[in-house]
Amino acid sequence: MKNFKLLLSVVLITAVLRVNAQEEHKYKIHTVAFYNLENLFDTVNDIEKNDEASPMMEIKANREEIYKKKVHNMARVIADIGSDTTGNTPALLGVCEIENVKVLEDVANDPLLLGKDYGIVHFESPDRRGIDVGLMYQKSLFQPITKSSHTLKIFDDTSRKRIYTRDQLLVSGELEGELVHIIVNHWPSRRGGEARSRAKRVAAAKLNKHMIDSLQAIDPYAKIITMGDLNDNPTNASVKDVLKAQRKKKNVKIKGIYNPFINMFKKQGLGTGGYRDSWSLFDQIMVTKPFLDKDYTKWSYYKAGIFNKNYLVNKKGRYAGYPFRSFADGGFTGGYSDHFPVYMYLIKEIK
Repeated sequence: MKNFKLLLSVVLITAVLRVNAQEEHKYKIHTVAFYNLENLFDTVNDIEKNDEASPMMEIKANREEIYKKKVHNMARVIADIGSDTTGNTPALLGVCEIENVKVLEDVANDPLLLGKDYGIVHFESPDRRGIDVGLMYQKSLFQPITKSSHTLKIFDDTSRKRIYTRDQLLVSGELEGELVHIIVNHWPSRRGGEARSRAKRVAAAKLNKHMIDSLQAIDPYAKIITMGDLNDNPTNASVKDVLKAQRKKKNVKIKGIYNPFINMFKKQGLGTGGYRDSWSLFDQIMVTKPFLDKDYTKWSYYKAGIFNKNYLVNKKGRYAGYPFRSFADGGFTGGYSDHFPVYMYLIKEIK
C-alpha cells in the first residue's frame, strides 16, 4: 500500500510520467466516484412518499441536529475521495439512497464542499421507499448537455403487480471539452433472497445495456461510464452475462465493457459492504473500451479502487470491520454509510 501511494505521488501528484529517456509527459487527473449515502432523508414528512419509515424519520429527538451531522459526514467523505492523489474532490460523483434534490443541495453546501461549486442532476423516481439516484459534478470541470431518467418496469411474479424501483440516470456532457456519458444505477435489492430476486436485477442490467447500446449505435466509440449500487457482485449474472463486463483490458472489444472490480472481488476478496461474515462488492464503476485506448491526449482510465479509510470502518460491536454505518438499532450511530465508496482515476496528457 505504501509503495502504491508513493507511485501515485510521483506519477500523479507531480503529474509527470517519463515515457523514455528523451521525453517526459505531463498529465492531469480527475476522480470519478460513486457513493451510497445510506438513507439520506430530510426531516420533513413528504405525504407523497413512504419517508416516515426512513431511519431519519424514526428518530424522535434531536432530528434536525442528527440530519446536519449526517449531511456533514457525507460531505467529509466526498471531500476526501481521491484528494490524496488529485488534490481535489471528485469531478463526477454518482450517489444513491437520497430522498430528493434538497438533501444533495445540503451536502453540496456544506463548508467542506461549498467552494467546489457542485452542480446536481436529479429526477424523482417512483421507488416505493422514496429514494433516488443523482449525479454531482464540479461546474468548472463538467458541463451537462443532456440528461434523462430511464424507468425500470418490473412485476411481481405472483400478483403481476408492478414493483416500483429506482430509475436509471443518464447524463451526457463535456468533461473539460470531451464528451462523456455517465449512467447512475441503484438496482433492486435482494429482499426475499438472492435467487428469488435475481430476475429483477437481470432486468435492471438489461435496461442498462439497452442504454449503452443506444449510445453506441450513435457512436461506437462513445465514452461511457456506468456506476452504481448494483446489489449484485461482479460475478453475478446481471454483470457477467448481461453486461458481459470483462476483467482483463485486453479482452474488451469494441462496444465492450471493462469492470476493474472483478479482480478486486475474485482475487483480492475485497468488498464495499458486509453481511453475516461475508463481503459483497455491490458498488462498481465500469467503462467502455475507448477509455482503455492508450491515447492520452484524451481522457483515459488509469486506476480504480475502494475508498475504505480507517475512519469509515466500524471498530466494535456486531458490525466490527464493516463500514461504519449511519443508522442501527433505531438510532443514529454517528457513522457514515453501510457502503464504502468506489472510485476511479481518469488521466489526460497536458500539452
